Amino acid sequence: MESLHPRVRLLWVLSTVLRLSILGVVAYLIDRFAVSLPRAILVGGVVVLVVVGIVHAVLAHRIWRFDLQDDALFLVRGVLTRTDTTVPYVRVQHVDTTRGPIERSVGLASVVVYTAGSRGADITIPGLRPDRATELREQLRDLAIESEATDAV
Repeated sequence: MESLHPRVRLLWVLSTVLRLSILGVVAYLIDRFAVSLPRAILVGGVVVLVVVGIVHAVLAHRIWRFDLQDDALFLVRGVLTRTDTTVPYVRVQHVDTTRGPIERSVGLASVVVYTAGSRGADITIPGLRPDRATELREQLRDLAIESEATDAV
């Protein structure tokens, strides 16, 4: 089983800080223009959310694993609810690599596996070095093509 790059923790913490910044602006606007909110509650809430975000990032990194098995991609993830996912290669439609602005800032990339089936059946493997993401994308593409040929027989 392969784990994610350790820098993914930083990515997840930065994403949390970005979301909290937006939430902070909304709270400020509410405080300024609608209802006066006690400063202690605002500051305390932000501190609690930052700590929870950091703890979640550390725990998620410890748990997140993936493996290219003989006939399927296997993933283990989740902090409160553990999710084990098996994606048969024959169900893979196409595979992308993505690098959002925060991912680029920490030198990481993600692989997105689009599968046949219902909406929302896409799988994202975050926290990979860009060269590993490209390599994994190519491996998954090749395994999907191979499985398609054996499935048709």
